[in-house]
Amino acid sequence: MADAKKTLRVTQVKSSVGCKADQGQTLRALGLGKIGRSVDQVDNDCVRGMIFKVKHLVQVEEL
Repeated sequence: MADAKKTLRVTQVKSSVGCKADQGQTLRALGLGKIGRSVDQVDNDCVRGMIFKVKHLVQVEEL
């Protein structure tokens, strides 16, 4: 289990316009910023916390 790092594909599905500023900054920290853009992130507690903060703006799938 230690060698197999799980990854998450995070896709932005809604705009951050009208949201709180810290939520927009969280999207930027995840590597997002435009609707339809996807990034692969390592599955850890830090990334899960950021995703939870903007869960209404993104779609997540495990790879």
